[in-house]
Amino acid sequence: MNRVTHGQVAHGQFTHRQITHGQITHGQITLGQVALAMLRWIWSSLLWMWRSGHSFLRFLRGYVTRCLSRVRGLVHSALGWRDGCGTPGDPEVEDPQPGSPESGGGGGGRHDADWDSEEYRVDATDELYCDYDSTWDTEDSQQDTFRKTRRPTESNNYKFSRFEGAARDMQNYRHNYPPGPARQERNLSWSPGSSSNDKPNLEFYLGERRSLPDGLYINDFHNNWKGDYQKLEHVHTFIQWLFPLQEPGMNSRASTLTQEEIKAFCDSSAAKENLLKSYKLMLDFYGIVLCDENTGDVEKALNWRERFDNLDRNTHNCLRITRILKCLGTLGFPHYQYPLVRFFLKETLIEEQLPRVKDSVLNYFVFAVLDKRQRRRLIRFAYSHYEPKDEFVWCPKKIQMIWSMQDAKSPHLEFEPEVNAEHK
Repeated sequence: MNRVTHGQVAHGQFTHRQITHGQITHGQITLGQVALAMLRWIWSSLLWMWRSGHSFLRFLRGYVTRCLSRVRGLVHSALGWRDGCGTPGDPEVEDPQPGSPESGGGGGGRHDADWDSEEYRVDATDELYCDYDSTWDTEDSQQDTFRKTRRPTESNNYKFSRFEGAARDMQNYRHNYPPGPARQERNLSWSPGSSSNDKPNLEFYLGERRSLPDGLYINDFHNNWKGDYQKLEHVHTFIQWLFPLQEPGMNSRASTLTQEEIKAFCDSSAAKENLLKSYKLMLDFYGIVLCDENTGDVEKALNWRERFDNLDRNTHNCLRITRILKCLGTLGFPHYQYPLVRFFLKETLIEEQLPRVKDSVLNYFVFAVLDKRQRRRLIRFAYSHYEPKDEFVWCPKKIQMIWSMQDAKSPHLEFEPEVNAEHK
């Protein structure tokens, strides 16, 4: 018998010989049988790793499970079936009529009336599932939506990693800052000597206290700073006073909001009227106009090109806009969040303006919206206009596939999100 080398086998020199432990004998076995034996060995190795929980196989197991789940969803969607809504022999269950309580109000959006159905149910094994995003949680899973420990992600996607980091912050905000070290830090952030009865943000907004360190009353900002774009751009100590939050900012001499202060602020028509003026002040700085105080609808100002250019060059303003959105949701104007975020989605994804702002719109602005159904509609709107689709990371792949099928069935329809109220 002769010793067999890998090169000899690779070049087919032993096509009709038996290969056994690196040796050969003549005329008893074919390469096909050798290949079959090798496949059996590979299969048995994979099966052993699968059963033993090997790390690579854990990933493969999850991937196969997700693939099977997607195939099942695609088949059901193609046949018009819905899990939990009958059997294949039953007629398709109609979605609630637009505007009804079940549909979430509004005026009849496309494909958005059944967000809580089994079809949209996601779990931790779904690709691009984010531990810190409760957007797709259903009623029966909301109590378990805030997770204190981070699940190791299987994705090496840079965009998704950025989104996960932002999602944790936005989840904290939407769930009213659950107890923990961060909340203790906020409670200690006000200056020494202040009492538990102090309401510095409310007093500032009622014109009874100056901001620090600028030493200005609220009316000074409204009367003297509007249109002073250089000052609004380069001074960084005022934004925490104009838009206070329950979390600290860069100005250590500004106070964080307390629950008592939030309630008193929302009960004060004077304070809310001044907050509206502050909002208009900053919208003007960004080249935007509030065109309806009831709905919060906004549009581009006459000088939008100049102001958009400034916003795109100075992206620290994305942090300011995130703060503004959070403040609106906290201090009595949550219905203003949706129109402003939709405006930025339209400008970045459809009009292709503000390219350096787009990531902040998707990572932060959208997820500042307290209303869960509005947030879902905004993500749906973003998915409809985002390219390339395979780089969209702001909702699980399972839901993206549902939307892709809907768009394939009705490509001539344009998805337009609408307004509703359902928190967190």
